[in-house]
Amino acid sequence: MFSLSKKARRVAIGAVSLGVLIGIGGFAVPAVAGSTLLHPAKEKPTVVLVHGAWADGSSWDKVAAKLQDDGYPVVTPPNELRGVGDDADNLRAYLNTLTGPIVLVGHSYGGMVITNAALGDKQVKALVYVDAYIPDVDDTVMSLTGATSVFAADPSTLFNQVVVPHGPENAADLYVKPSVFGPAFTGKSVPAKEVALLVARQRPLSSAALGEKSGEPAWRTIPSWSVIGKQDAIIPPAEQVVMSKRAKAHTIEINAPHLSMLTAPGAITGQIETAAKATD
Repeated sequence: MFSLSKKARRVAIGAVSLGVLIGIGGFAVPAVAGSTLLHPAKEKPTVVLVHGAWADGSSWDKVAAKLQDDGYPVVTPPNELRGVGDDADNLRAYLNTLTGPIVLVGHSYGGMVITNAALGDKQVKALVYVDAYIPDVDDTVMSLTGATSVFAADPSTLFNQVVVPHGPENAADLYVKPSVFGPAFTGKSVPAKEVALLVARQRPLSSAALGEKSGEPAWRTIPSWSVIGKQDAIIPPAEQVVMSKRAKAHTIEINAPHLSMLTAPGAITGQIETAAKATD
């Protein structure tokens, strides 16, 4: 048997006390004040990716995969492409099923939809426009499509029209002609075989959507970001600059065509994550 000095006894008692605090209950309790237990990581917002006309959710695949790799919850709900009001109502109903903060992203015509769907929605913390229309009150797709757009030509040279039984009067479903699709959407940035697949699975836009007026814009109360493709042949870059400035959007310009999500997914993902981090 041996005895400890007073100093040794104090050290031993301190060690035992610390061991009790750290190991109590049979599991380790971090004792560092700045630990993740005391300060848990903030929940990442859900990124909602809204596709544009003549597309579907697969147009976001490359961006969605990168966001998921970075730990973001991602959803790509279908955009019905029936008209600004109806499409915004459908998206708003979908957003109401989500919990937590949301970053709402729209491409092309999807910009019209998110601008109207997010109005008054306190869960939506940021709007991101990707080669998109950023409308103000009473703007329409036609009024925002500049004279230099490839879509400013005679509609009969651009679209194949399908009259929809029991659809809106004087409205038709518009399909982009295969000869127009590649030059308009991808330029020379996407292989011909991939363009052919995009043409084959395009979803039509109702002609009624082209002249439907937009309502009060959500970007007046929700911070916005934008990405402008400098090779965009559908929404001229100069028009996108004007809309972005009007919305006070944090803007980047990249060397990409209208479908920039396919050719520059890293840049698009980066801007979305910048917006997401700004909501912290």
